[in-house]
Amino acid sequence: MAWTDYSSSPPPGTRICPAADVTGVRPLTVTTERGDFPLILLRDGDRILAFVNACPHQYLPLDYRGTNLLSADGTRLLCTAHGASFDKSTGEVVQGAECGLDPVPVAVSGDDIIISAEL
Repeated sequence: MAWTDYSSSPPPGTRICPAADVTGVRPLTVTTERGDFPLILLRDGDRILAFVNACPHQYLPLDYRGTNLLSADGTRLLCTAHGASFDKSTGEVVQGAECGLDPVPVAVSGDDIIISAEL
């Protein structure tokens, strides 16, 4: 499923949060007139990446049972509900699920992170 298939997906240009607030992995909810959209932001070096915060196994948030979402080596995002893992740079499944996380295009605009039109 693409991130735009979610009925609550925010339109391009939607402000998410200040870029300075993303120092590691940050799950949050973006609320617009379309509803609440579950998002995970993460800093990977100089890049800020985003994925829908829904494990494709059961569509539960990755932080459903805890806040430790990075593997010990810092390379994978972990689902706290059932242990699936995903490459933190791409969202591709590493183990425990049949498909990867849905990437969400974001960009830094001024001091803020916004939803972008393209990945």
